[in-house]
Amino acid sequence: MRKDLAKNKKAFHDYTIIESFEAGIILQGSEVKALRAGRANLKDSFVRIIRGELFLLNAHISHLQTAHSHFRPDERSPRKLLMHRKQIDKLLGKVSTDGLTIVVLSLYLNNKNIVKANIALAKGKNLHDKREALKAKQANLEARAALKRYI
Repeated sequence: MRKDLAKNKKAFHDYTIIESFEAGIILQGSEVKALRAGRANLKDSFVRIIRGELFLLNAHISHLQTAHSHFRPDERSPRKLLMHRKQIDKLLGKVSTDGLTIVVLSLYLNNKNIVKANIALAKGKNLHDKREALKAKQANLEARAALKRYI
């Protein structure tokens, strides 16, 4: 069982998802409580490989009012992602040779109540690709509505 805490809906619109992976995430202070309260935004976030380690950049996790006022981590601080070395090397090879991007799709709690990040290798969409995807989505919705009316 998996409980989604935050989703990056913009990633599916802006990118074509090629392959997805699971990664652990290092959080500090009351960030887990803030995530459980739904106070996260992954809209413009992305993943970079810096010195052989994965970092989640530009993700926003807000403060809780009930948290200690002295210890408040930066809301947009880089957060380290945890993966096996072979997986990181595979991602680095794909990013450097194929020109792909690594994006975060969601943050979720696994069945052991540990926060995990669902990251993906993605290729950026052009404007016409986005338009075609929207047209296909709209046609699919209309077809479902017509079937519903028919039945």
